[in-house]
Amino acid sequence: MTANLLALGAIVLWASLAALGVALSHVPPFLLTGLSLLVGSVIALPLSRFDWRQWRVPPATLAMGVYGLFAYHFLLFIALRHAPPVQANLVNYLWPLGIVVMAPLFLPGMSLTTRHVLAALLGFAGAALAILGGRGGGAEAVWAWGYIPAAVSAFIWASYSLMTKRVRAFPTAAIGSFAFVSGVLSLLCHLWLEPATTLSARDWSLIAILGLGPLGGAFFLWDAALKRGDARQIGVLSFLTPLLSTLTLLWLRGEWPSASVALAAVMIIGAAVMATRTR
Repeated sequence: MTANLLALGAIVLWASLAALGVALSHVPPFLLTGLSLLVGSVIALPLSRFDWRQWRVPPATLAMGVYGLFAYHFLLFIALRHAPPVQANLVNYLWPLGIVVMAPLFLPGMSLTTRHVLAALLGFAGAALAILGGRGGGAEAVWAWGYIPAAVSAFIWASYSLMTKRVRAFPTAAIGSFAFVSGVLSLLCHLWLEPATTLSARDWSLIAILGLGPLGGAFFLWDAALKRGDARQIGVLSFLTPLLSTLTLLWLRGEWPSASVALAAVMIIGAAVMATRTR
């Protein structure tokens, strides 16, 4: 139960990412990601009681962390630039399904039951409905090569999440080193690929919120959840992310959820209940 609550905490923070992203849409994505990850890495200081030794991990573990945090966002941003954003985002949300179905491949002693497969498929269908529902013709399928990096980014986050349970145990505070190195790499990508940008005081305050929340604090909660819980259950719970993200955007716009979003909520909650049942 504690693991599921920690995972839900991360999911709630990730649900605010779209709204914050809209407010900061004028900021180049790599600059936004880099600054946010550097802010997020600061969370590790009080978490480790300012003991830098908890940031230290073997090089292979650090590489795994950078693979998860940097490579995931790098490919996702490429996908969003070279494919219709709604569909690319949907492809990216294959990662919860990936966690569920790939768990037996990465984690010894773990099997995949019919219940988990059905729950994953139901959750993904609900996530698709939450993202695409009510968008009309704007959601028509159009092929674009950007779907490929979107699919790879989904695999990266799913595999990273599972690999954290395979490597030698490390303190959750070590996520700070993952975020710091990934943030530096993101800023280097900004210098290489993006134009220089001047940020306002409001931009800096929103970036701080982004770094402490969906691009910072969520990673620490996610790691703590994976260390304590069943990756299959957590993967299915993750289908709540696109639903909550959609509801947050609707709330900020003063709009009511459509019938499709309401149905998506029923499907996703049903999938979560199905996956987390002990019998």
